[in-house]
Amino acid sequence: MSPAIRAASILPARREEIELHTADGLRLVGELALPADRDPVATLVCLHPLPTHGGMMDSHVFRKAAWRLPALADLAVLRFNTRGTSSVRGTSEGTFDGGEAERYDVAAAIEYAEFAELPNIWLLGWSFGTDLTLRHGCDPGIAGAILLSPPLRSSTDADLAAWAKSGKPLTALIPEFDDYLRPDEARRRFAVVPQAEVLGVPGAKHLWVGDAETVLDEVVRRVNPAVPVPLPTTWDGPMETGDASAYADRTVAAFADLPMPDEQRG
Repeated sequence: MSPAIRAASILPARREEIELHTADGLRLVGELALPADRDPVATLVCLHPLPTHGGMMDSHVFRKAAWRLPALADLAVLRFNTRGTSSVRGTSEGTFDGGEAERYDVAAAIEYAEFAELPNIWLLGWSFGTDLTLRHGCDPGIAGAILLSPPLRSSTDADLAAWAKSGKPLTALIPEFDDYLRPDEARRRFAVVPQAEVLGVPGAKHLWVGDAETVLDEVVRRVNPAVPVPLPTTWDGPMETGDASAYADRTVAAFADLPMPDEQRG
C-alpha cells in the first residue's frame, strides 16, 4: 500500500528561499516552491492571515499548499511574510500597517512572480490576506483570485467594484461556521461582483482545521482544472516529513482575527 500523505508530508519540489523588495524600501522574506522536474502550469501567490494574531507564510493551509501542490498539481507556490511578520523562514522588515502599506508588499510579490516569468498568476488570500487581495491585488498581472474565509473587514464597495469591472475570476470559499462572514451573507455581499463565485463549505470554520484538503482541492479545480480532484491522498515517490513543532504554541492564534462588531458578522 502506498504511504499516506499526512499533515507534515513534504512532496518533491524545487524550493528556493527568496526575498521581495518593496517600493518603499523593505526586504520581505519568502519561499518559492516549483515542480521538481517540469515547468509549472500556474502560480499561487499566498497572502497570509493577520500577523498580529499569528498569521504568517507558514499558516497551515499555505504550508500544505507549498508542500504538496508542486508535485500533485504542477503549481508554483510563492509564500512570503508581509512587513513585520515572522516565521521559521525569518522576519520581514518593517512594521504591520493594518493593510495600508501592505499594498507595497502585494505589489512586490506580483512583481517578483512576473519577473520570474511564472505563469498564470493567481492570488490566494486567507482572512486578512483576503482584504489585501481585494484592496490591492486587482492587478493587470494576475489571472484571478481565491479568497479563504474573507471577513470583508477593510475591503470597500469601491474595491469590489474594481474587481467587478476587471472581469477577473474571483472565488470565495466561505466556511459554514465562519466567525465573521457566513455563506448567505457572503453571497449578498459579493453579489456586486457578477463573476464572483461564492462556495459555502459545510462544517468548516474560519481556521480550516481539518478541512485543508477541501481547500486545496477547490483551489486546484480553479487554477489548474486539468488536474483531477480530489487530489491523491497517497504518494509512491520520495516523501519527507516537515517539522511543525515551531508552531505548536501558535495553532489557535495563527488564524484568529480581531473581533468585529456584532453588526458586521455574517
